[in-house]
Amino acid sequence: MTPPLAPAGWSRWLVPPAALSVHLSIGQAYAWSVFKPPLESALGLSGTQSALPFQLGIVMLGLSAAFGGTLVERNGPRWAMTVALCCFSSGFLIAALGAATEQYWLIVLGYGFVGGIGLGIGYISPVSTLIKWFPDRPGMATGIAIMGFGGGALIASPWSAQMLESYGSDSRGIALAFLTHGLVYAVFMGLGVFLVRVPPPGYRQPVAPVEAEPAAAPVAAEVRTPQVSARSAVRTPQFWCLWVVLCMNVSAGIGILEKAAPMITDFFARTSTPVSVSAAAGFVALLSAANMAGRIGWSSTSDLIGRKNIYRVYLGVGAVMYLLIAQFGDASKPLFVCCALVILSFYGGGFATIPAYLKDLFGTYQVGAIHGRLLTAWSTAGVLGPLIVNKVADSQEAAGKSGAGLYGLSFTIMIGLLVVGFVANELVRPVHPRHHVPEPKETPDDQLLSDTGRPA
Repeated sequence: MTPPLAPAGWSRWLVPPAALSVHLSIGQAYAWSVFKPPLESALGLSGTQSALPFQLGIVMLGLSAAFGGTLVERNGPRWAMTVALCCFSSGFLIAALGAATEQYWLIVLGYGFVGGIGLGIGYISPVSTLIKWFPDRPGMATGIAIMGFGGGALIASPWSAQMLESYGSDSRGIALAFLTHGLVYAVFMGLGVFLVRVPPPGYRQPVAPVEAEPAAAPVAAEVRTPQVSARSAVRTPQFWCLWVVLCMNVSAGIGILEKAAPMITDFFARTSTPVSVSAAAGFVALLSAANMAGRIGWSSTSDLIGRKNIYRVYLGVGAVMYLLIAQFGDASKPLFVCCALVILSFYGGGFATIPAYLKDLFGTYQVGAIHGRLLTAWSTAGVLGPLIVNKVADSQEAAGKSGAGLYGLSFTIMIGLLVVGFVANELVRPVHPRHHVPEPKETPDDQLLSDTGRPA
């Protein structure tokens, strides 16, 4: 499939909606918990078994993004979005067949394996294109798209619950809900496939009128940005420093997100104002909103203060928030909630800012492929964060502790992880020139385009 070249006059602001249509769809993954109780009831599953499709999906997200990143760069965003559409939608259809026949392995295969490939390819599909369209505001551009992944559950969760209420929560109702998801998401993601375009050769960000001198500076800076291939990037210490940064930041955020409702309930169980089930559910919704808002808010802020500085905020202030919860969280609900919201906003912001950080270090040449390889940090953190919180809570409960005492040790570990991430961020330096791709010599026409901001 040939990458779709933008015609003359094509607005770059049509590309973020294309990316959003894909990310809002695959963001349904965060709403998987809606299907857990019906599946457990209809198929006689344990809580661990009902989580398998989601866990496999996150693992496949990281693996498919890592191994498919180069193909995405080579074939373009339309090809990637089409593959994501086919895998994600067909994953739901296979899962629907599994629910209808009460064959749980088909649900795991469909939603987890096949759908997980769609998650990974879909997640990275618009990143490189957005950065190329918005070289002046890469943090904002990727933040808009990746915000959709964080906010997808805000749409999918009530929608899925309403479907299960209408269709029923037995195996037939679950199958119909999966079928509806697969068909509707195919249409919605198709809008992204139709809208997405890549910038024409020699594209530069829109500038002020040609005669205005100040506009020349950012254009020249963009031309001189070093370019690094994906193969070379993974051999640099900068890549692995950012891998550690992302892994530590995600581990800290997902540690709260995965156990949010029981955590706030445990913290205030022995107080005069315990947290009700509905209030705990409202807390989870607030965390999802903070996750989504952080993706656009903090990533846009990074365009102003720089990528390294924003990660200093994520990791440094995040450690302080964990410390406040560990020391004083059970004494004040507003303090607990506010600190958790800040941590989750940093969790979302970390996802949205990392593509722009990669662009700053490695250029736009194969930034999508590099981003895909870096997302293996997400797969690792998706196991590490919940494992720390759950294992520590279980061990503390076995030792006779309760309430906030279940989480003190795990929060101390999270602080340590954030400190490790902070140090890794401080170690990031510009990439050595030996890793740079040689710049092609400019033709006279290219030089005129660079100077004027429009074709000769």
